[in-house]
Amino acid sequence: MTTAKSLAKSVGLGCDHLGLELKNALKTHLESQGLSVTDIGVDSENPVDYPDIGAELARRLAGGEFERGILVCGTGAGMAIAANKVPGVRAVCVMDPYTAERAIASNNAQVITFGAQIIGTSVARMLTDIYLSNEFQGGRSAPKVAKLEALDR
Repeated sequence: MTTAKSLAKSVGLGCDHLGLELKNALKTHLESQGLSVTDIGVDSENPVDYPDIGAELARRLAGGEFERGILVCGTGAGMAIAANKVPGVRAVCVMDPYTAERAIASNNAQVITFGAQIIGTSVARMLTDIYLSNEFQGGRSAPKVAKLEALDR
């Protein structure tokens, strides 16, 4: 499988215990492309609460520690909800190529989430590449994203 050229240079990566295997596979994939990866955990299959990891990654992203983030839990939904609670952060649960592209192109989402119990490693790698090789297009989407930003205030 060929990989797309990433527009981002730094990525934060986190998971709960259900997403450990997929997170580790994505970390290897991203590092093989020369990206700077900040792994905020977890590193074991001991149960953890996904809101703790999702919020931590979102806070660090909002603080400028890395450009984009990827979170993995069982469904991806919980991590997206947690990350979206941090002002200034937009997270989208991604399961298909079109959503992976539009998450950043239309919604300027800085974080994508995956459900390890829903998608496999090869699909997650492909969706990651699509997401990271696109950027916010502005245009008709800019006023909508501005409204989302106003909701944070």
